[in-house]
Amino acid sequence: MAQFQQSRVYGARRFLRALPTLMIIGGLVFDLATPAQFTAVPLFAAAPLIAAPFFSWLTTLLTGITAVLAVLGLHFYNHTADEVTAYTEVFTLITVSGLALLINTVVRRSGERLASARVIAETAQRAVLPAPADRIGGLHVAARYEAALADAFIGGDLFAVQETPFGVRLVVGDVRGKGLEAVEAVAVVIGAFREAAEQESSLEGVAQRLERALAREGTRRDSLDAVEGFTTAVLGEIPRGAGIVRLVNRGHPEPIMLYANGDLAFLEPSRAALPLGMGDLDSWPDQAVEYPLPTGATLLLYTDGVSEARNAAGEFYDPGARLSGRLFPGPDELLDALVDDVRRYTGGGSKDDMALLAVARPAEGQPERRRTVKVVPPA
Repeated sequence: MAQFQQSRVYGARRFLRALPTLMIIGGLVFDLATPAQFTAVPLFAAAPLIAAPFFSWLTTLLTGITAVLAVLGLHFYNHTADEVTAYTEVFTLITVSGLALLINTVVRRSGERLASARVIAETAQRAVLPAPADRIGGLHVAARYEAALADAFIGGDLFAVQETPFGVRLVVGDVRGKGLEAVEAVAVVIGAFREAAEQESSLEGVAQRLERALAREGTRRDSLDAVEGFTTAVLGEIPRGAGIVRLVNRGHPEPIMLYANGDLAFLEPSRAALPLGMGDLDSWPDQAVEYPLPTGATLLLYTDGVSEARNAAGEFYDPGARLSGRLFPGPDELLDALVDDVRRYTGGGSKDDMALLAVARPAEGQPERRRTVKVVPPA
């Protein structure tokens, strides 16, 4: 489906790029095939206007010159070059070509500003959500951020992973809301996590530090209250040399443990908990739940942009069903396959941002690459 849509877009672009030439050729054919009282000037005038947003300034200029020369040639051919109509048509085409050049200049400058904005957005994303290293604390790590909106680079989803004196600690979360306020909340959560992960001796302490950071942010910003400013999150801790992972889940989709034999399991919390930032509504002590992390297993964390993606029939995407029984060479290949599968399932992409983090514990003597099976089995 995605390939079909891409081919349609590519074909449409090729047609648009050929359209100015087709307009001039069509104008010549129309003028030669019809009586003298019929004019093809609208076709010639359309050629530079169509070229303006898709071609360079020079190409737009050459298109306008070609259109003017074509009209002059037709008038000489029809022996009407000395009539008032010829002067009017040529003046009209020169005026339209000048307008096309102006449009081209505006579009080009707008494109430069857009490119500059994209660079700024990419820089902001790298600053707020830097890509983690491939190897952290003896674990293989991969992360992906997929924005739902075209030309968007960062939104309300977040991830972070770092090595600390207490082992490798990580977080994946989803800030409610969109726009700059969501990005600000992401920066608050990430900053608080990086500091707390180094200082707090327990994962529960890290969660409480994030809770307090969001509460302070809510006090600072009147628009961010306990209802609107919550963040769902999963915090994890993998102690050095231990085949376990501890998780604190604050209202977030359950992580998935993918085992070396293709089996998987959802890591459900022992009790439901409110998201971060909603401590004023209820309070209870966080309790980390411990799960086995055997060699060769991969811990997959994701936001609801994955689990709440829908197909054309309105059915939710089920990552467990799609991944069960599949093997991947590493976390990078896992995330690439999962993102591609969500795109295929939804027919183009999720309606929400997606943040994904995969952490694999390699087995001793494990080969660099294992057999890869596509996420979507052949029909």
